[in-house]
Amino acid sequence: MRTPFQLRVLVSDGVFYEGECVSLVVPTLDGKYGIMAHHYNTVGCIVPGEMAATDGAGERHIAAVSHGLFKIEDNEVLVLVETAERPHEIDANRAKRAEAAAREAILLERSALEYNEAQTRLARAVSRLKVHDRYESHRGDS
Repeated sequence: MRTPFQLRVLVSDGVFYEGECVSLVVPTLDGKYGIMAHHYNTVGCIVPGEMAATDGAGERHIAAVSHGLFKIEDNEVLVLVETAERPHEIDANRAKRAEAAAREAILLERSALEYNEAQTRLARAVSRLKVHDRYESHRGDS
């Protein structure tokens, strides 16, 4: 059995997950960042994408996360993100509408701030759809 560490995932409206974890993978600007017990202390940025945590029982917990931060300190990991959604919680139709609206906003060539905000909305919508499609489309296959 692998050595666990404490994981706490906080979203804007409360606690998303709290408990022991043996591995965590978060999306970062440089790609997927893996964390295991006794990782060196560090702080990093999270970008919209898929987060995967494996608990002590070997069960994987998947979530689509928005932008945020993570902190590793003394065998405890804190993840702060605006939103986190499990695959079955994602409304694919809503995510598709958000993706289309963000793509349209990008094409309107407004200010740099509006362009960056649209890019952020697009990244979040695309990551939500990827997580939903990857895990929810296979639910009936079991």
